[in-house]
Amino acid sequence: MAGIRLDIVTAEHLVFSEDVDLVVAPGIDGEMAILPHHAPLMTMLQPGELLVRQEGKEFSLAVTGGFLEVRPDRVTVLADAAERAEDIDAARAEEAKLRAQERLAGRLDEADHARVEAALRRSLIRLRVAEKRRRRRTGPQSAQ
Repeated sequence: MAGIRLDIVTAEHLVFSEDVDLVVAPGIDGEMAILPHHAPLMTMLQPGELLVRQEGKEFSLAVTGGFLEVRPDRVTVLADAAERAEDIDAARAEEAKLRAQERLAGRLDEADHARVEAALRRSLIRLRVAEKRRRRRTGPQSAQ
């Protein structure tokens, strides 16, 4: 099967640029699967997991929003931030989650509350993507 080129770009660097078989992206209206020859589309991304299938293998990235453009032969993700699952520091993400939860428990004005909620969402996404990768690596656990 002919693939589709996936380019994932942040303001800092090109994160990924290869042919893939499938992209599942967290669109603003929900998850969307993109295969080769998909109809042209442009949409905003919400923070979430970007799943990529390439030659029968799957991997994930945590994205914190941005834009997605689909053409029949190419998918371009312009992400606010994108982090491969293997690059996520789970301990750091857990610390960020705890800090955000502590701040949300206190008194915050509306703007600070929105910023802290966004930070909490980002840390939860990073933790989910890292955990999913860890489970894939270790495989199913036997009941004891």
